[in-house]
Amino acid sequence: MTFRDLCAQRRSIRRYTNQPVEQDKIDYMLQCALMSPSSKRTNGWEFVVIRDEQTLRQLSAIRTYGSGMFDTATAGIVIAMNPSLTDTWQADGGIAAEHILLAAEEQGLGACWCQVYKREGAEQMVRSLCGIPETLNVLCVISLGYKDEERRNYDLDKLKYEKIHHETYTSNHSR
Repeated sequence: MTFRDLCAQRRSIRRYTNQPVEQDKIDYMLQCALMSPSSKRTNGWEFVVIRDEQTLRQLSAIRTYGSGMFDTATAGIVIAMNPSLTDTWQADGGIAAEHILLAAEEQGLGACWCQVYKREGAEQMVRSLCGIPETLNVLCVISLGYKDEERRNYDLDKLKYEKIHHETYTSNHSR
């Protein structure tokens, strides 16, 4: 499979079977995250793996919309960042999250990003549930599990190619 094929195949999955995610698959995803680029190689991430069913179900209520997938997830990964190490902590954490999402797809799993930072008090709820200190910012939580829904791959012909500019930005609204 090419990297482009993997990207086309990776979709946000919000319903999972009850089959547990194997530890070696979680380890693989975390290794991929630890290899993700970070500003000046500060590695400001901290990852909290959630497997406890009660905690996962509590995570489903951290947002009014957007966290329901934890109702069926069999695992989750919290990404917390140390903002004192770099001012690019959000970008660094986002790249680590994308490495996890792509690694999950490669491993035959479904995954979905849930934004936590500055969302409806969700950050404080995750901080409380997972014992994350105030010195870290909780960026997101990723739900994981075996897919209980199928989503079509991205259609390459329907991508928004008008968002691509060469050399300078040009308005594409006139097309």
